[in-house]
Amino acid sequence: MTVGSFEVGGASAGNYEGRVTLFVVITCLVAASGGLIFGYDIGISGGVTSMDEFLEKFFPSVYAKEKNASGHESQYCKFENHLLTLFTSSLYLAALIASFFASATTQKFGRKISMTTGGFIFLVGAILNGAAVNVEMLIIGRLLLGVGIGYANQSVPVYLSEMAPPKLRGALNIGFQMATTIGIFAANLINYFTASMPANGWRVSLGLAAVPALMMTVGAVFLPDTPNSMIERGQKDEAREMLKKIRGTENVEQEFTDLLEASEASKRVEYPWKKIMEPQYRPQLIITCLIPMFQQLTGINVIMFYAPVLFKTLGFGNNASLMSAVVSGLVNVFATFVSIFTVDKFGRRALFLEGGIQMIICQISVGVLIYKVFGVAGVGSFSKEMGNLALALICIYVAAFAWSWGPLGWLVPSEIHPLETRSAGQSINVSVNMFFTFIIGQLFLSALCHLKFGLFFFFAGWVVIMTAFVYFFVPETKNMPIEEMNRVWKAHWFWGSYIPDDAVGLQHHKSVAV
Repeated sequence: MTVGSFEVGGASAGNYEGRVTLFVVITCLVAASGGLIFGYDIGISGGVTSMDEFLEKFFPSVYAKEKNASGHESQYCKFENHLLTLFTSSLYLAALIASFFASATTQKFGRKISMTTGGFIFLVGAILNGAAVNVEMLIIGRLLLGVGIGYANQSVPVYLSEMAPPKLRGALNIGFQMATTIGIFAANLINYFTASMPANGWRVSLGLAAVPALMMTVGAVFLPDTPNSMIERGQKDEAREMLKKIRGTENVEQEFTDLLEASEASKRVEYPWKKIMEPQYRPQLIITCLIPMFQQLTGINVIMFYAPVLFKTLGFGNNASLMSAVVSGLVNVFATFVSIFTVDKFGRRALFLEGGIQMIICQISVGVLIYKVFGVAGVGSFSKEMGNLALALICIYVAAFAWSWGPLGWLVPSEIHPLETRSAGQSINVSVNMFFTFIIGQLFLSALCHLKFGLFFFFAGWVVIMTAFVYFFVPETKNMPIEEMNRVWKAHWFWGSYIPDDAVGLQHHKSVAV
């Protein structure tokens, strides 16, 4: 399969020779397995916090409130507890802080070292969580998991974007999100079985996070580093040989020259964090801040973190709530395949827009359904038919996210930055994502208690805003080589004024109409 002259908007976006090699596909799949640790943790926490044994040991007040409910109390508030939500959300606060240290590691020592470091720290956190005897030990373990995720989420998308040929960059980069969804599904399935264990089911669930951590750590040890990273660290000959290997051709001089020029330009940037604030990088900076913020404001982590808790709130039994989480997790996996096979064909914008419209419809429908069953007081219960309808709507919503904002929320910010700001840009992407993940994770159960069914309308309103933002301000980037991305910005009706003419002229020294 040859990757020849890549087309963007009907014009040649580059003329790199090469083919999609088995080596680069396997390499990207191994790297993308870093998403397993992220997904496993997202999926495991909700199931564990719905287990009676876990609640009784660490959060007895929540356990007592759940067991002593009279049936006349609000369903919306029965899991509200800030220490309980801190168990889930503390990880993402740690990931936010760690992402900044990961940026320096990724740039100075390479993407491979960052991935190995993240996997090892996550492994230590998983062992601590599985062996926890008090809340303090539990939270410390979660903080270490967060540091591991901060490193992995900072380095893996950058690694994938740099290794993949432009024609398949979207599909291979989404491998990270694919692994994330598999991790979520595996966690939901494990929770379903460990919940029925006579004792210590929660320890098995939390401790098994060591498995994806080992996979990532060992896998990263054997991965090669990217040509971009090798050039950054002065290993030019090794970088040329690696480029030949991953492109499957001896004729890589054009692409190698472009990488050298981009690296030389980046070395002239003494302070990348200061550089990214300059006007010519304003489009990338704004989109890198807003895309991860919007991704979390879709409300997806309400489902992913708290699916079993949410379904129990809606009146499902313990087994039914855990199985419902398994079903939504399975939908998440299969829908992500849709994105892998369509993102480089139909483009990023089409998936963003279709997914947004689908999520809006589902969120409004779920909000109306919950209002009809529970009203404002939160008293009532779902019939089997209404419960199945709620589950179906949530699954359709999850599918929409899984082929749009889920993978694209990581792909787009990772592919739009030039080399001189790429590491800083990915750190901003991860830190903004982790900050809003922390906020949503920490406040959801309280927001559900106070906003009730209106919480789903709140998230639907944000999806309206973000869909409009994509329509007007996010250009199409499919098939465009990363080092030529300024052409996309220069051609945009709004962002074009921020890009100086010479910034485009430096890329292949030729003008291309987009």
